[in-house]
Amino acid sequence: MESSFLWALADPGVFPVAGGILGLLVGSFLNVVIHRLPRMMEREWQCQCAELRGEEAPPDEAISLVRPRSRCPACGHAITALENVPILSWLVLRGKCSACRAPISVRYPLVEAISGVLTAFAAAHFGFGWGALSAFLLIWSLIALAFIDFGTTYLPDAITLPLLWCGLSFNLGSTHADLPSAVIGAMAGYLSLWLIYWGFKWITRKEGMGYGDFKLLAALGAWLGWQMLPLIVLLSSVVGAIVGVALVALARHGREIPIPFGPYLATAGLIALFWGDRLMQYYLRTI
Repeated sequence: MESSFLWALADPGVFPVAGGILGLLVGSFLNVVIHRLPRMMEREWQCQCAELRGEEAPPDEAISLVRPRSRCPACGHAITALENVPILSWLVLRGKCSACRAPISVRYPLVEAISGVLTAFAAAHFGFGWGALSAFLLIWSLIALAFIDFGTTYLPDAITLPLLWCGLSFNLGSTHADLPSAVIGAMAGYLSLWLIYWGFKWITRKEGMGYGDFKLLAALGAWLGWQMLPLIVLLSSVVGAIVGVALVALARHGREIPIPFGPYLATAGLIALFWGDRLMQYYLRTI
């Protein structure tokens, strides 16, 4: 029974569909991670500061990624199962809470759609096996990191560090790169941005990026190997420059406001995951 199910799931016409459905469901959970993890981090920092001052922790509701149940932030209405169907619920509710009609951010269906599409594409691209399953994990982690960083400028260690070790673990079997390339990629990814950070700070007396960026690039190096790092840095810089100029030109982002680099690293990492080898080969043929 189990073998027949796996055989059916491995079918090239079935696996991408199953991957897309799984991606939609995981995307719904990613919305919880994006919303709650920064609050959990801030709560932990407040408790640590209070402890150092010898004070009691500030009163606040204890939250985790699974408790309490999802609810409307405006009125506290508990989200029912029918109101939590990926994308469809948001469309049926017309982007508003069923109880108080407060607007629901378009980020929720957007994250679900991105997760569903990329997971389905990874299933079709890699086929049934460890390559696809590991790609799913990388995709979901990068989506969460990109949206968290875009909204808060945080790149949580709770995601970046396990992502790094998972990349090395998968590459014990050379899933996306051989193990020596993965280890060197992790080291080179961290040290390259670390050196840029301190060089920029020494010259300008300002901080140009955060330590989370170092850890994210290290994680991408651990997954894809050191050979992909120049491509990832180049692509992230190009994407970041285009988006940054567009935001300033549209007067939606002041020049003095820092632009998080994590979303662009994540985007470049996804491009390298799917098309990195082809882009590298094209570049080498060109030169």
